[in-house]
Amino acid sequence: MGGTLNFSIKTETIKGWRLLSVPFIFSLLLLAAPLTMMFLLSFWTQDYLTLDKTFTLNNYIEAATQPVYRLLFTRSLLISLTATFFTVALAFPMAYFISFHCGERKALWLFLITIPFWTSYLIRMFLWKVILGYNGVLNSFLLWLEMITEPVTFLLYNANAVVLALTHGWAPFAILPIFVSLEKIDRSLLEASKDLGDSPIDQFFRIILPLSAPGVIGAALIIFIPTVGDYITPKLVGGTDGLMIANMIQVQFSKANNAPLAAALSMSSLMIVSFISIVFVLFNKKYLRRY
Repeated sequence: MGGTLNFSIKTETIKGWRLLSVPFIFSLLLLAAPLTMMFLLSFWTQDYLTLDKTFTLNNYIEAATQPVYRLLFTRSLLISLTATFFTVALAFPMAYFISFHCGERKALWLFLITIPFWTSYLIRMFLWKVILGYNGVLNSFLLWLEMITEPVTFLLYNANAVVLALTHGWAPFAILPIFVSLEKIDRSLLEASKDLGDSPIDQFFRIILPLSAPGVIGAALIIFIPTVGDYITPKLVGGTDGLMIANMIQVQFSKANNAPLAAALSMSSLMIVSFISIVFVLFNKKYLRRY
């Protein structure tokens, strides 16, 4: 009997490893291997077409000491954090409305939220140039209202335009996880809270917000991590004052032909984002323990 049980356990173990082997190899080839190659490349140097594989930290020293790189790192973090804040702040009311007030029409609203995904992200970002441009929709509308006498130029090609475009482009990614988190809240808790005399504001801060925090945290990370490395949006609507670190990495890889420095900038960005994300998760995990 014991031998049969052990054989059954071994068979299940083998089946488990077979199931894990394919995604593990897939992740190893498409994630771990490129990152490892990028990490190794960051310690080399390049002179036009000649790649010197001698170990050096000069690329990381340059990335940390050159003012232009520090400026781009700082700007990228500020733009991404600002976009994350506004996206989550705008997504939460929408997710709350769908979860608590739409009833049987929730599926329809979720369907409408996914409509922007039917078009290319590049096209959606390019349309912001049409909206915010010198002769764009917004300037034309303000001229028609006679609120301005000539088109304004501060709407486009700056960090604010990048934040606005990112907030619009990533809003669905924030709404969906927050909605799922709100759906898991037991409505009887709200009824009990109301019976005990809590106002809607008290219910929000004592029940809804703490219990939906995992969705909010997930939405924030989903937005923050990729937007730090966004390349298309600052390229289209950022101008000189809205360029981010990803644009410099692209320049180093292509025009400057300095792949090791570009790799060092990429790995530095990865480490900074990972550190901030881990601190954010640990801080919120400590906060959630109180509930």
